[in-house]
Amino acid sequence: MKSFFLCMFFCASLAWISGCKSEKKPSLSGDEPVEIADFIDFFPEITLPFQVADTSLLKKDNDSLRINYKIFTQFVPDSILSASMGKSAQAKIYPVGRIAKDETYLLAKVINGNNRAVFILGFDKKKQFIAGMPLLKQDANPATQQMTTLDSRSTITKTVVRKNAAGTSEGKDVYVLNNDAKAFMLIMTDPLDDVVSELINPIDTFARKLKYSADYSSGKLNLVSVRDGRKKDRFSFFVHFEKGECSGELKGEAIWQTPTKAVYSEAGDPCSLQFTFSNNAVTLKELEGCGSRRGLRCSFDGSYAKKKEPRPKKPAKRE
Repeated sequence: MKSFFLCMFFCASLAWISGCKSEKKPSLSGDEPVEIADFIDFFPEITLPFQVADTSLLKKDNDSLRINYKIFTQFVPDSILSASMGKSAQAKIYPVGRIAKDETYLLAKVINGNNRAVFILGFDKKKQFIAGMPLLKQDANPATQQMTTLDSRSTITKTVVRKNAAGTSEGKDVYVLNNDAKAFMLIMTDPLDDVVSELINPIDTFARKLKYSADYSSGKLNLVSVRDGRKKDRFSFFVHFEKGECSGELKGEAIWQTPTKAVYSEAGDPCSLQFTFSNNAVTLKELEGCGSRRGLRCSFDGSYAKKKEPRPKKPAKRE
């Protein structure tokens, strides 16, 4: 009987040890296969509201928590990082936090040479990647301070404060994740400098009877204007954007490929631009280089929210 209880105790101990081993989180620093659930759970859970400042970019990180670039890009497209950080498999990536709501948000710190940034990555309920963007990125201007806040509604507010000779200036950009458009969309902007030029839309008077004929914007100087085309298989468009020191502009006709996707491409023009429409937004993606129509360090890629069409004014009643 004593031997029986010893045997049972030994078996139970082995089962407990085995269970403990199975609960141990896998390392993300090597090349071992990792499941998406393990990748997401590797990020520590944080609560909202949450703030991250540019001073955190200079803090030393624990290399035992470093995420292998190959594993990271298994779940997140490498274009999310390379668009603003440059492409490098040597980039150092560290988990900052995880927010679980209707969607899951992961915050990751990325260091690539002299470039440092914190990114936000959105995943849907099925743990599929939706979109990503930098929350803040280190700049070379000692007069500026950056801070980004995520509130309880998962609204992202990026704030830049700059010291001037006469005091300080403050600029804000507000973003939300648009699941339909698969992008973080700019819904409000308060420029750092209150110098706003007038934007003239050259196709504003064109007909706008079709479903997606409308104006789409992400700030005062970022516009995608869509109007009816000369033929049913195409539409006219005008795109203008200004993002800091970067700007671009393109006018032409796009041809429908599907009921919600169209492509601008003309013989002799290397630029090719894709339009993807949802009920309340349009997303632009460069398929081929449009460098002659924009600055070298920026892109036409982005999402724009549909603007409400202004109601015609009623004529005043005669007394």
